[in-house]
Amino acid sequence: MSKQTYRVCFCFRRRFRVVAAEAPADVKNLFNRYSDNGVMSAENLHRFLIEVQKEENATLEDAHAIMNNLHDLKILNIFHRRGLHLDAFFKYLFADINPPLNSKLGIHQDMNAPLSHYFIYTGHNSYLTGNQLSSDCSDVPIIQALHRGVRVIELDIWPNSAKDDVEVLHGGTLTTPVALIKCLKSIKEHAFAVSEYPVVITLEDHLTTALQAKTAEMITQTFGDMLFTSDSCLKEFPSPESLKRRVLISTKPPKEYLQAKEVKETGATKGTDDTEAWGREVSDIKARYNDKDDSDEGEADDDDEEDPTSQQNTAPEYKRLIAIHAGKGKGGLSDWLRVDPDKVRRLSLSEQELGKAVVTHGKEIIRFTQRNILRIYPKGIRFDSSNYNPFNAWTHGAQMVAFNMQGYGRSLWLMHGMFRANGGCGYVKKPDILLKAGPSNKVFDPEATLPVKTTLKVTVFMGEGWYYDFEHTHFDAYSPPDFYARIGIAGVDADVVMKKTKTLEDNWIPTWDEQFEFPLTVPELALLRVEVHEYDMSEKDDFAGQTCLPVSELRQGIRAVPLHSRKGDKYNSVKLLMRFEFI
Repeated sequence: MSKQTYRVCFCFRRRFRVVAAEAPADVKNLFNRYSDNGVMSAENLHRFLIEVQKEENATLEDAHAIMNNLHDLKILNIFHRRGLHLDAFFKYLFADINPPLNSKLGIHQDMNAPLSHYFIYTGHNSYLTGNQLSSDCSDVPIIQALHRGVRVIELDIWPNSAKDDVEVLHGGTLTTPVALIKCLKSIKEHAFAVSEYPVVITLEDHLTTALQAKTAEMITQTFGDMLFTSDSCLKEFPSPESLKRRVLISTKPPKEYLQAKEVKETGATKGTDDTEAWGREVSDIKARYNDKDDSDEGEADDDDEEDPTSQQNTAPEYKRLIAIHAGKGKGGLSDWLRVDPDKVRRLSLSEQELGKAVVTHGKEIIRFTQRNILRIYPKGIRFDSSNYNPFNAWTHGAQMVAFNMQGYGRSLWLMHGMFRANGGCGYVKKPDILLKAGPSNKVFDPEATLPVKTTLKVTVFMGEGWYYDFEHTHFDAYSPPDFYARIGIAGVDADVVMKKTKTLEDNWIPTWDEQFEFPLTVPELALLRVEVHEYDMSEKDDFAGQTCLPVSELRQGIRAVPLHSRKGDKYNSVKLLMRFEFI
Protein backbone atom coordinates (compact mmCIF):
# COMPACT_ATOMS: atom_id res chain seq x y z
CA MET A 1 0.00 0.00 0.00
CA SER A 2 2.56 2.61 1.13
CA LYS A 3 5.32 3.41 3.58
CA GLN A 4 4.94 5.33 6.83
CA THR A 5 7.60 7.35 8.62
CA TYR A 6 7.71 7.84 12.40
CA ARG A 7 10.01 10.35 14.05
CA VAL A 8 11.92 8.75 16.96
CA CYS A 9 14.22 11.65 17.80
CA PHE A 10 15.55 14.77 16.12
CA CYS A 11 17.90 12.91 13.81
CA PHE A 12 16.36 9.45 13.49
CA ARG A 13 13.23 8.24 11.75
CA ARG A 14 11.71 4.77 11.40
CA ARG A 15 10.00 3.65 8.21
CA PHE A 16 7.38 0.93 8.09
CA ARG A 17 5.80 -0.71 5.10
CA VAL A 18 2.00 -0.88 5.08
CA VAL A 19 0.84 -3.89 3.08
CA ALA A 20 -2.58 -4.75 1.70
CA ALA A 21 -4.88 -7.12 3.55
CA GLU A 22 -4.39 -10.75 2.60
CA ALA A 23 -6.93 -13.54 2.94
CA PRO A 24 -6.32 -15.74 6.03
CA ALA A 25 -5.36 -19.38 5.51
CA ASP A 26 -8.84 -20.66 6.38
CA VAL A 27 -10.41 -18.39 3.77
CA LYS A 28 -7.94 -19.58 1.15
CA ASN A 29 -8.69 -23.21 2.01
CA LEU A 30 -12.43 -22.63 1.73
CA PHE A 31 -11.98 -20.88 -1.58
CA ASN A 32 -9.97 -23.80 -2.92
CA ARG A 33 -12.66 -26.23 -1.76
CA TYR A 34 -15.48 -24.29 -3.45
CA SER A 35 -13.72 -23.25 -6.66
CA ASP A 36 -12.50 -24.87 -9.86
CA ASN A 37 -9.23 -23.81 -11.41
CA GLY A 38 -9.07 -20.70 -9.25
CA VAL A 39 -12.61 -19.48 -10.04
CA MET A 40 -15.70 -19.75 -7.81
CA SER A 41 -18.82 -20.00 -9.95
CA ALA A 42 -22.28 -18.90 -8.86
CA GLU A 43 -23.16 -22.56 -8.31
CA ASN A 44 -20.16 -23.07 -6.04
CA LEU A 45 -20.89 -19.81 -4.19
CA HIS A 46 -24.43 -21.11 -3.66
CA ARG A 47 -23.01 -24.29 -2.07
CA PHE A 48 -20.71 -22.16 0.10
CA LEU A 49 -23.65 -20.10 1.36
CA ILE A 50 -25.55 -23.21 2.39
CA GLU A 51 -22.75 -25.36 3.79
CA VAL A 52 -20.41 -22.80 5.42
CA GLN A 53 -22.57 -19.74 5.97
CA LYS A 54 -25.48 -21.96 7.10
CA GLU A 55 -27.92 -19.99 4.95
CA GLU A 56 -30.20 -22.95 4.39
CA ASN A 57 -32.71 -20.99 2.32
CA ALA A 58 -30.12 -19.42 0.03
CA THR A 59 -30.89 -19.73 -3.67
CA LEU A 60 -28.80 -19.60 -6.80
CA GLU A 61 -30.34 -16.19 -7.40
CA ASP A 62 -28.85 -15.04 -4.08
CA ALA A 63 -25.41 -16.09 -5.28
CA HIS A 64 -25.90 -14.15 -8.52
CA ALA A 65 -27.08 -11.13 -6.49
CA ILE A 66 -23.84 -11.20 -4.48
CA MET A 67 -21.83 -11.21 -7.70
CA ASN A 68 -23.89 -8.30 -9.03
CA ASN A 69 -23.26 -6.42 -5.78
CA LEU A 70 -19.54 -6.94 -6.18
CA HIS A 71 -19.85 -5.55 -9.68
CA ASP A 72 -21.69 -2.50 -8.29
CA LEU A 73 -18.92 -2.07 -5.72
CA LYS A 74 -16.57 -1.67 -8.72
CA ILE A 75 -14.40 -4.64 -7.89
CA LEU A 76 -13.89 -4.89 -11.64
CA ASN A 77 -10.24 -5.76 -11.84
CA ILE A 78 -10.76 -8.96 -9.85
CA PHE A 79 -14.28 -9.81 -10.94
CA HIS A 80 -14.85 -12.05 -13.91
CA ARG A 81 -18.05 -13.11 -15.56
CA ARG A 82 -17.28 -16.77 -14.93
CA GLY A 83 -17.10 -16.23 -11.19
CA LEU A 84 -14.94 -14.98 -8.33
CA HIS A 85 -11.20 -15.16 -7.98
CA LEU A 86 -9.72 -15.38 -4.48
CA ASP A 87 -9.36 -11.62 -4.01
CA ALA A 88 -12.97 -10.98 -4.99
CA PHE A 89 -14.17 -13.76 -2.68
CA PHE A 90 -12.10 -12.31 0.18
CA LYS A 91 -13.44 -8.81 -0.46
CA TYR A 92 -16.99 -10.16 -0.48
CA LEU A 93 -16.47 -11.75 2.94
CA PHE A 94 -15.03 -8.50 4.28
CA ALA A 95 -17.70 -6.27 2.71
CA ASP A 96 -20.68 -4.51 4.28
CA ILE A 97 -22.98 -6.81 2.29
CA ASN A 98 -21.89 -9.67 4.61
CA PRO A 99 -22.87 -8.40 8.11
CA PRO A 100 -23.07 -10.49 11.32
CA LEU A 101 -26.80 -9.76 11.72
CA ASN A 102 -29.31 -10.38 8.96
CA SER A 103 -30.68 -7.01 7.88
CA LYS A 104 -33.36 -8.78 5.82
CA LEU A 105 -34.73 -10.36 8.99
CA GLY A 106 -36.16 -7.01 10.10
CA ILE A 107 -38.84 -6.98 12.77
CA HIS A 108 -39.46 -10.71 13.08
CA GLN A 109 -40.69 -11.21 16.65
CA ASP A 110 -44.36 -11.46 17.66
CA MET A 111 -45.45 -7.88 18.33
CA ASN A 112 -48.99 -8.73 19.47
CA ALA A 113 -48.24 -9.51 23.12
CA PRO A 114 -48.78 -6.97 25.95
CA LEU A 115 -46.12 -4.27 26.41
CA SER A 116 -44.99 -6.02 29.60
CA HIS A 117 -43.66 -8.91 27.47
CA TYR A 118 -40.92 -6.78 25.90
CA PHE A 119 -37.64 -5.18 26.83
CA ILE A 120 -38.15 -1.53 25.82
CA TYR A 121 -35.32 0.83 24.81
CA THR A 122 -35.46 3.42 27.61
CA GLY A 123 -33.71 6.71 28.24
CA HIS A 124 -33.06 8.49 31.54
CA ASN A 125 -33.16 12.28 31.83
CA SER A 126 -33.38 12.26 28.05
CA TYR A 127 -33.05 16.05 27.75
CA LEU A 128 -29.53 16.37 29.22
CA THR A 129 -26.62 17.04 26.89
CA GLY A 130 -23.94 15.99 29.38
CA ASN A 131 -23.53 15.53 33.13
CA GLN A 132 -26.40 15.50 35.62
CA LEU A 133 -25.41 18.68 37.48
CA SER A 134 -24.48 21.49 35.11
CA SER A 135 -25.02 20.51 31.47
CA ASP A 136 -27.54 22.15 29.15
CA CYS A 137 -31.06 20.81 28.74
CA SER A 138 -32.08 20.54 25.11
CA ASP A 139 -34.30 18.71 22.66
CA VAL A 140 -31.20 17.64 20.68
CA PRO A 141 -30.34 14.55 22.80
CA ILE A 142 -34.03 13.58 22.67
CA ILE A 143 -33.93 13.68 18.86
CA GLN A 144 -30.67 11.72 18.83
CA ALA A 145 -32.13 9.07 21.13
CA LEU A 146 -35.24 8.65 18.98
CA HIS A 147 -33.08 8.24 15.88
CA ARG A 148 -31.16 5.49 17.66
CA GLY A 149 -34.43 3.68 18.30
CA VAL A 150 -35.09 4.69 21.93
CA ARG A 151 -38.81 4.30 22.71
CA VAL A 152 -39.08 5.75 26.24
CA ILE A 153 -38.23 9.42 26.76
CA GLU A 154 -38.06 10.89 30.26
CA LEU A 155 -38.87 14.54 30.94
CA ASP A 156 -38.59 16.25 34.34
CA ILE A 157 -41.12 19.08 34.27
CA TRP A 158 -40.98 22.13 36.53
CA PRO A 159 -42.54 25.62 36.71
CA ASN A 160 -40.43 28.36 35.16
CA SER A 161 -39.17 31.23 37.31
CA ALA A 162 -42.36 33.25 36.73
CA LYS A 163 -44.49 30.20 37.65
CA ASP A 164 -46.58 30.70 34.49
CA ASP A 165 -45.05 28.15 32.12
CA VAL A 166 -43.45 24.70 32.12
CA GLU A 167 -39.77 23.92 31.63
CA VAL A 168 -37.75 20.73 31.42
CA LEU A 169 -34.69 20.55 33.66
CA HIS A 170 -32.99 18.40 36.26
CA GLY A 171 -34.37 19.94 39.45
CA GLY A 172 -32.04 21.05 42.21
CA THR A 173 -29.06 21.36 39.88
CA LEU A 174 -27.39 24.00 37.72
CA THR A 175 -28.70 22.54 34.45
CA THR A 176 -30.12 25.18 32.11
CA PRO A 177 -33.80 24.59 31.22
CA VAL A 178 -35.51 24.01 27.89
CA ALA A 179 -39.16 24.75 27.18
CA LEU A 180 -41.46 21.73 27.48
CA ILE A 181 -43.31 22.64 24.29
CA LYS A 182 -40.06 22.51 22.31
CA CYS A 183 -39.35 18.99 23.58
CA LEU A 184 -42.90 17.84 22.82
CA LYS A 185 -42.77 19.17 19.26
CA SER A 186 -39.41 17.48 18.64
CA ILE A 187 -40.75 14.18 19.97
CA LYS A 188 -43.74 14.43 17.63
CA GLU A 189 -41.51 15.19 14.63
CA HIS A 190 -38.94 12.44 15.26
CA ALA A 191 -40.83 9.78 17.27
CA PHE A 192 -41.21 7.36 14.38
CA ALA A 193 -38.12 8.19 12.32
CA VAL A 194 -36.68 4.69 12.71
CA SER A 195 -39.49 2.69 14.31
CA GLU A 196 -43.28 2.78 14.06
CA TYR A 197 -43.72 1.21 17.48
CA PRO A 198 -45.05 3.32 20.36
CA VAL A 199 -43.15 6.03 22.19
CA VAL A 200 -43.72 6.36 25.93
CA ILE A 201 -43.07 9.72 27.61
CA THR A 202 -42.39 9.30 31.32
CA LEU A 203 -42.99 12.52 33.22
CA GLU A 204 -41.38 13.35 36.55
CA ASP A 205 -43.91 15.95 37.58
CA HIS A 206 -43.20 18.90 39.90
CA LEU A 207 -46.09 21.13 38.80
CA THR A 208 -48.93 23.03 40.39
CA THR A 209 -52.46 22.00 39.44
CA ALA A 210 -52.74 25.00 37.11
CA LEU A 211 -49.54 24.09 35.29
CA GLN A 212 -50.65 20.47 35.06
CA ALA A 213 -53.70 21.72 33.19
CA LYS A 214 -51.44 23.78 30.92
CA THR A 215 -49.22 20.76 30.32
CA ALA A 216 -52.27 18.66 29.44
CA GLU A 217 -53.29 21.27 26.88
CA MET A 218 -49.78 21.31 25.36
CA ILE A 219 -49.64 17.53 25.12
CA THR A 220 -53.14 17.26 23.64
CA GLN A 221 -52.56 19.99 21.06
CA THR A 222 -49.14 18.67 20.09
CA PHE A 223 -49.96 14.99 19.64
CA GLY A 224 -53.68 15.04 18.90
CA ASP A 225 -54.84 11.65 17.61
CA MET A 226 -51.37 10.18 18.13
CA LEU A 227 -52.04 10.18 21.88
CA PHE A 228 -53.24 6.94 23.46
CA THR A 229 -55.37 7.42 26.56
CA SER A 230 -57.60 5.24 28.70
CA ASP A 231 -60.61 6.21 30.78
CA SER A 232 -59.47 3.94 33.63
CA CYS A 233 -56.48 1.92 34.74
CA LEU A 234 -55.66 -0.73 32.16
CA LYS A 235 -56.45 -4.33 33.05
CA GLU A 236 -53.76 -5.45 30.60
CA PHE A 237 -51.27 -3.48 28.57
CA PRO A 238 -51.98 -3.20 24.83
CA SER A 239 -49.51 -4.67 22.34
CA PRO A 240 -46.83 -2.72 20.45
CA GLU A 241 -48.57 -3.72 17.22
CA SER A 242 -51.87 -2.19 18.31
CA LEU A 243 -50.06 1.00 19.39
CA LYS A 244 -48.10 1.68 16.20
CA ARG A 245 -47.38 5.39 15.76
CA ARG A 246 -49.01 6.20 19.11
CA VAL A 247 -47.62 8.18 22.05
CA LEU A 248 -48.34 7.19 25.66
CA ILE A 249 -47.91 9.25 28.82
CA SER A 250 -46.68 7.56 31.98
CA THR A 251 -46.47 9.29 35.36
CA LYS A 252 -47.87 9.34 38.88
CA PRO A 253 -49.81 12.48 39.81
CA PRO A 254 -47.79 14.15 42.59
CA LYS A 255 -49.17 14.18 46.12
CA GLU A 256 -48.40 17.85 46.41
CA TYR A 257 -46.58 20.55 44.49
CA LEU A 258 -42.87 20.02 45.09
CA GLN A 259 -40.67 23.09 45.17
CA ALA A 260 -37.26 22.63 43.62
CA LYS A 261 -34.60 21.86 46.16
CA GLU A 262 -31.51 23.97 46.28
CA VAL A 263 -28.43 22.63 44.57
CA LYS A 264 -26.62 20.21 46.81
CA GLU A 265 -22.97 21.05 47.16
CA THR A 266 -22.13 18.00 49.23
CA GLY A 267 -20.27 15.12 47.72
CA ALA A 268 -17.94 14.97 44.76
CA THR A 269 -19.18 15.93 41.31
CA LYS A 270 -17.65 12.83 39.84
CA GLY A 271 -19.77 9.72 39.84
CA THR A 272 -17.98 6.45 39.32
CA ASP A 273 -15.06 7.83 37.33
CA ASP A 274 -16.64 6.47 34.17
CA THR A 275 -15.88 9.37 31.84
CA GLU A 276 -13.60 6.98 29.99
CA ALA A 277 -15.50 3.89 30.99
CA TRP A 278 -14.23 1.83 28.10
CA GLY A 279 -11.21 1.22 30.32
CA ARG A 280 -13.37 -0.20 33.12
CA GLU A 281 -15.00 -3.59 33.00
CA VAL A 282 -18.77 -3.86 33.40
CA SER A 283 -19.52 -4.31 37.08
CA ASP A 284 -20.49 -7.73 38.38
CA ILE A 285 -24.26 -7.92 38.66
CA LYS A 286 -23.73 -9.57 42.04
CA ALA A 287 -21.75 -6.58 43.29
CA ARG A 288 -22.67 -5.56 46.82
CA TYR A 289 -24.71 -2.41 47.25
CA ASN A 290 -23.48 0.00 49.90
CA ASP A 291 -26.21 1.88 51.75
CA LYS A 292 -23.93 4.89 52.01
CA ASP A 293 -23.90 5.15 48.21
CA ASP A 294 -27.65 4.91 47.91
CA SER A 295 -28.31 8.61 47.48
CA ASP A 296 -30.85 8.04 44.75
CA GLU A 297 -32.61 10.94 43.17
CA GLY A 298 -36.19 11.46 44.29
CA GLU A 299 -38.23 10.24 41.35
CA ALA A 300 -41.61 11.23 42.83
CA ASP A 301 -42.70 7.62 42.82
CA ASP A 302 -43.27 7.14 46.53
CA ASP A 303 -47.01 6.80 46.93
CA ASP A 304 -49.73 4.89 45.19
CA GLU A 305 -51.50 6.63 42.34
CA GLU A 306 -54.85 6.03 44.00
CA ASP A 307 -54.05 8.16 47.06
CA PRO A 308 -57.05 10.53 47.54
CA THR A 309 -54.79 13.48 48.43
CA SER A 310 -53.05 12.99 45.11
CA GLN A 311 -56.39 12.87 43.28
CA GLN A 312 -57.66 16.16 44.65
CA ASN A 313 -54.41 17.97 43.82
CA THR A 314 -54.37 16.80 40.22
CA ALA A 315 -55.88 18.57 37.22
CA PRO A 316 -58.51 16.14 35.83
CA GLU A 317 -57.55 16.84 32.20
CA TYR A 318 -53.95 15.97 33.10
CA LYS A 319 -54.91 12.76 34.87
CA ARG A 320 -56.96 11.60 31.86
CA LEU A 321 -53.81 11.66 29.71
CA ILE A 322 -52.00 9.07 31.84
CA ALA A 323 -52.04 5.75 29.99
CA ILE A 324 -49.47 3.92 32.12
CA HIS A 325 -50.03 4.65 35.81
CA ALA A 326 -46.95 4.67 38.03
CA GLY A 327 -46.49 4.34 41.78
CA LYS A 328 -44.89 2.19 44.44
CA GLY A 329 -47.89 1.87 46.72
CA LYS A 330 -48.02 1.87 50.49
CA GLY A 331 -45.92 -0.45 52.60
CA GLY A 332 -42.69 -2.17 51.68
CA LEU A 333 -41.26 -4.09 48.78
CA SER A 334 -43.72 -6.97 49.01
CA ASP A 335 -46.58 -4.49 48.67
CA TRP A 336 -44.88 -2.71 45.77
CA LEU A 337 -44.57 -6.03 43.92
CA ARG A 338 -48.17 -7.03 44.53
CA VAL A 339 -49.78 -8.30 41.32
CA ASP A 340 -53.33 -6.97 40.93
CA PRO A 341 -55.44 -9.17 38.62
CA ASP A 342 -57.69 -6.21 37.78
CA LYS A 343 -55.13 -3.61 36.72
CA VAL A 344 -51.54 -3.15 35.55
CA ARG A 345 -49.09 -0.42 36.45
CA ARG A 346 -45.50 0.74 36.31
CA LEU A 347 -43.09 0.56 39.24
CA SER A 348 -39.77 2.45 39.37
CA LEU A 349 -36.74 1.31 41.38
CA SER A 350 -33.22 2.68 41.45
CA GLU A 351 -30.35 0.39 40.47
CA GLN A 352 -29.47 0.23 44.17
CA GLU A 353 -33.02 -0.69 45.20
CA LEU A 354 -33.08 -3.40 42.54
CA GLY A 355 -29.73 -4.79 43.69
CA LYS A 356 -31.09 -5.25 47.20
CA ALA A 357 -34.52 -6.42 46.08
CA VAL A 358 -33.29 -9.29 43.89
CA VAL A 359 -31.60 -10.83 46.93
CA THR A 360 -34.82 -11.09 48.92
CA HIS A 361 -37.59 -10.85 46.32
CA GLY A 362 -36.08 -12.13 43.07
CA LYS A 363 -38.95 -14.47 42.19
CA GLU A 364 -41.58 -11.88 43.08
CA ILE A 365 -39.90 -9.36 40.75
CA ILE A 366 -40.07 -11.80 37.84
CA ARG A 367 -43.73 -12.59 38.57
CA PHE A 368 -44.48 -8.87 38.81
CA THR A 369 -42.87 -8.15 35.42
CA GLN A 370 -44.89 -10.83 33.68
CA ARG A 371 -47.93 -8.49 33.83
CA ASN A 372 -46.65 -5.13 35.04
CA ILE A 373 -43.83 -2.84 33.93
CA LEU A 374 -40.70 -2.35 36.02
CA ARG A 375 -38.49 0.65 35.33
CA ILE A 376 -34.94 0.82 36.71
CA TYR A 377 -33.03 4.11 36.82
CA PRO A 378 -29.41 5.05 37.64
CA LYS A 379 -28.46 5.86 41.21
CA GLY A 380 -28.32 9.55 42.06
CA ILE A 381 -24.56 9.80 42.46
CA ARG A 382 -23.95 9.07 38.77
CA PHE A 383 -23.40 12.79 38.23
CA ASP A 384 -21.19 12.09 35.21
CA SER A 385 -24.10 10.38 33.37
CA SER A 386 -22.46 6.97 33.59
CA ASN A 387 -24.54 3.79 33.62
CA TYR A 388 -24.79 0.42 35.34
CA ASN A 389 -24.83 -3.24 34.32
CA PRO A 390 -28.31 -3.74 32.80
CA PHE A 391 -28.33 -7.53 33.18
CA ASN A 392 -29.41 -7.52 36.80
CA ALA A 393 -32.60 -5.85 35.57
CA TRP A 394 -33.03 -7.79 32.32
CA THR A 395 -32.55 -11.20 33.93
CA HIS A 396 -35.36 -10.32 36.36
CA GLY A 397 -37.72 -9.22 33.60
CA ALA A 398 -37.46 -5.42 33.95
CA GLN A 399 -38.75 -3.85 30.74
CA MET A 400 -37.60 -0.24 31.09
CA VAL A 401 -33.92 -0.20 32.01
CA ALA A 402 -33.34 3.55 31.90
CA PHE A 403 -29.92 4.65 30.68
CA ASN A 404 -28.12 7.95 30.24
CA MET A 405 -27.85 7.81 26.45
CA GLN A 406 -25.38 10.69 26.38
CA GLY A 407 -22.88 8.70 28.47
CA TYR A 408 -20.10 6.41 27.32
CA GLY A 409 -18.86 3.04 28.41
CA ARG A 410 -19.31 -0.67 28.29
CA SER A 411 -22.70 -0.67 30.00
CA LEU A 412 -24.12 1.54 27.25
CA TRP A 413 -22.56 -0.72 24.60
CA LEU A 414 -24.55 -3.61 26.09
CA MET A 415 -27.70 -1.52 25.75
CA HIS A 416 -26.88 -0.79 22.11
CA GLY A 417 -26.26 -4.50 21.55
CA MET A 418 -29.53 -5.65 23.09
CA PHE A 419 -31.57 -3.30 20.89
CA ARG A 420 -29.85 -4.22 17.65
CA ALA A 421 -32.18 -7.22 17.86
CA ASN A 422 -35.62 -7.37 16.23
CA GLY A 423 -34.76 -4.96 13.45
CA GLY A 424 -33.70 -2.20 15.86
CA CYS A 425 -37.34 -1.27 16.49
CA GLY A 426 -36.79 -0.57 20.20
CA TYR A 427 -38.87 -3.54 21.42
CA VAL A 428 -37.28 -6.94 22.05
CA LYS A 429 -39.51 -9.83 23.12
CA LYS A 430 -38.51 -11.24 26.47
CA PRO A 431 -37.61 -14.95 26.31
CA ASP A 432 -40.23 -17.45 27.44
CA ILE A 433 -38.22 -18.28 30.57
CA LEU A 434 -39.14 -14.81 31.91
CA LEU A 435 -42.77 -14.98 30.83
CA LYS A 436 -43.90 -18.44 31.83
CA ALA A 437 -43.64 -20.46 35.01
CA GLY A 438 -41.84 -23.78 34.69
CA PRO A 439 -42.66 -27.12 36.32
CA SER A 440 -44.27 -26.81 39.77
CA ASN A 441 -45.00 -23.14 38.96
CA LYS A 442 -41.33 -22.22 39.41
CA VAL A 443 -40.08 -18.98 37.90
CA PHE A 444 -36.69 -18.44 36.29
CA ASP A 445 -33.72 -18.13 38.64
CA PRO A 446 -30.84 -16.18 37.01
CA GLU A 447 -28.35 -17.64 39.50
CA ALA A 448 -29.40 -21.28 39.19
CA THR A 449 -26.93 -23.77 37.73
CA LEU A 450 -28.38 -24.70 34.36
CA PRO A 451 -27.19 -27.13 31.67
CA VAL A 452 -25.36 -25.75 28.64
CA LYS A 453 -27.84 -25.29 25.78
CA THR A 454 -25.35 -24.50 23.07
CA THR A 455 -21.73 -23.47 22.57
CA LEU A 456 -20.77 -20.49 20.44
CA LYS A 457 -17.45 -20.97 18.66
CA VAL A 458 -15.89 -17.70 17.52
CA THR A 459 -12.89 -17.39 15.20
CA VAL A 460 -11.24 -13.96 15.08
CA PHE A 461 -9.39 -13.92 11.79
CA MET A 462 -8.22 -10.34 11.32
CA GLY A 463 -9.08 -6.66 11.33
CA GLU A 464 -8.61 -3.73 9.01
CA GLY A 465 -9.70 -0.14 8.41
CA TRP A 466 -7.81 1.77 11.09
CA TYR A 467 -5.32 2.88 8.46
CA TYR A 468 -8.12 4.77 6.69
CA ASP A 469 -10.01 6.14 9.69
CA PHE A 470 -7.15 7.35 11.91
CA GLU A 471 -4.00 9.45 11.60
CA HIS A 472 -0.93 7.23 11.41
CA THR A 473 0.31 8.57 14.79
CA HIS A 474 -3.09 8.29 16.54
CA PHE A 475 -2.21 5.12 18.47
CA ASP A 476 1.57 5.39 18.68
CA ALA A 477 3.78 8.32 17.78
CA TYR A 478 6.79 6.09 17.06
CA SER A 479 5.46 3.01 15.26
CA PRO A 480 2.35 1.36 13.81
CA PRO A 481 -0.18 0.11 16.36
CA ASP A 482 0.02 -3.07 18.45
CA PHE A 483 -3.57 -4.37 18.34
CA TYR A 484 -5.26 -7.07 20.38
CA ALA A 485 -8.91 -8.10 20.57
CA ARG A 486 -11.12 -8.96 23.54
CA ILE A 487 -14.03 -11.31 22.90
CA GLY A 488 -16.63 -12.35 25.46
CA ILE A 489 -20.18 -12.87 26.58
CA ALA A 490 -22.52 -10.71 28.67
CA GLY A 491 -25.58 -12.43 30.10
CA VAL A 492 -26.48 -14.50 33.14
CA ASP A 493 -23.62 -14.94 35.60
CA ALA A 494 -22.82 -18.48 34.47
CA ASP A 495 -22.23 -17.32 30.88
CA VAL A 496 -20.22 -14.15 31.55
CA VAL A 497 -16.58 -14.29 30.39
CA MET A 498 -14.00 -12.24 28.50
CA LYS A 499 -11.06 -13.65 26.54
CA LYS A 500 -8.15 -12.03 24.74
CA THR A 501 -6.10 -12.59 21.60
CA LYS A 502 -2.36 -12.19 21.41
CA THR A 503 -1.00 -8.70 20.72
CA LEU A 504 0.42 -8.19 17.23
CA GLU A 505 3.13 -5.55 17.08
CA ASP A 506 3.54 -2.82 14.48
CA ASN A 507 0.68 -3.90 12.25
CA TRP A 508 -2.23 -1.87 10.86
CA ILE A 509 -3.89 -5.07 9.59
CA PRO A 510 -3.60 -7.59 12.45
CA THR A 511 -4.21 -11.25 11.60
CA TRP A 512 -4.81 -13.00 14.90
CA ASP A 513 -6.47 -16.17 13.57
CA GLU A 514 -7.56 -17.39 17.03
CA GLN A 515 -10.56 -19.46 18.15
CA PHE A 516 -12.65 -19.19 21.31
CA GLU A 517 -15.53 -21.27 22.62
CA PHE A 518 -18.33 -19.96 24.84
CA PRO A 519 -20.69 -22.48 26.50
CA LEU A 520 -24.08 -20.80 26.97
CA THR A 521 -26.74 -21.79 29.49
CA VAL A 522 -29.15 -18.98 28.55
CA PRO A 523 -28.29 -18.00 24.96
CA GLU A 524 -31.63 -16.15 24.68
CA LEU A 525 -30.22 -13.39 26.91
CA ALA A 526 -26.57 -13.51 25.80
CA LEU A 527 -24.73 -10.70 24.04
CA LEU A 528 -21.43 -11.15 22.21
CA ARG A 529 -18.93 -8.47 23.22
CA VAL A 530 -16.12 -7.50 20.85
CA GLU A 531 -13.45 -4.92 21.59
CA VAL A 532 -10.11 -3.98 20.04
CA HIS A 533 -7.39 -2.16 21.94
CA GLU A 534 -3.90 -0.96 21.15
CA TYR A 535 -1.27 -2.06 23.63
CA ASP A 536 0.69 0.76 25.26
CA MET A 537 3.62 -0.21 27.44
CA SER A 538 3.85 3.05 29.38
CA GLU A 539 0.24 4.24 29.54
CA LYS A 540 -3.31 2.95 29.46
CA ASP A 541 -4.05 0.93 26.33
CA ASP A 542 -5.78 2.89 23.58
CA PHE A 543 -9.33 2.18 22.51
CA ALA A 544 -9.63 0.97 18.89
CA GLY A 545 -13.26 -0.05 18.47
CA GLN A 546 -16.12 -2.12 19.88
CA THR A 547 -19.41 -3.74 19.11
CA CYS A 548 -21.99 -5.80 20.95
CA LEU A 549 -24.29 -8.27 19.20
CA PRO A 550 -27.32 -10.34 20.28
CA VAL A 551 -26.23 -13.98 20.19
CA SER A 552 -29.75 -15.12 19.29
CA GLU A 553 -29.53 -13.25 15.97
CA LEU A 554 -25.92 -13.98 14.98
CA ARG A 555 -25.53 -15.33 11.46
CA GLN A 556 -23.33 -18.38 11.36
CA GLY A 557 -20.38 -18.45 8.98
CA ILE A 558 -17.66 -15.95 8.12
CA ARG A 559 -18.87 -12.38 8.60
CA ALA A 560 -17.60 -8.80 8.40
CA VAL A 561 -18.18 -7.22 11.83
CA PRO A 562 -18.15 -3.39 11.80
CA LEU A 563 -16.74 -1.68 14.88
CA HIS A 564 -18.02 1.43 16.62
CA SER A 565 -16.57 4.32 18.61
CA ARG A 566 -16.91 4.74 22.37
CA LYS A 567 -20.05 6.80 21.72
CA GLY A 568 -21.51 3.97 19.65
CA ASP A 569 -21.04 5.59 16.24
CA LYS A 570 -20.03 3.22 13.47
CA TYR A 571 -16.57 3.74 12.00
CA ASN A 572 -16.37 4.24 8.25
CA SER A 573 -13.87 1.47 7.57
CA VAL A 574 -12.89 -0.43 10.73
CA LYS A 575 -14.14 -4.01 10.87
CA LEU A 576 -13.14 -7.51 11.88
CA LEU A 577 -13.39 -10.73 9.89
CA MET A 578 -14.90 -13.35 12.19
CA ARG A 579 -16.55 -16.75 12.00
CA PHE A 580 -19.49 -17.83 14.17
CA GLU A 581 -20.52 -21.45 14.70
CA PHE A 582 -22.98 -23.04 17.11
CA ILE A 583 -21.65 -26.45 18.10
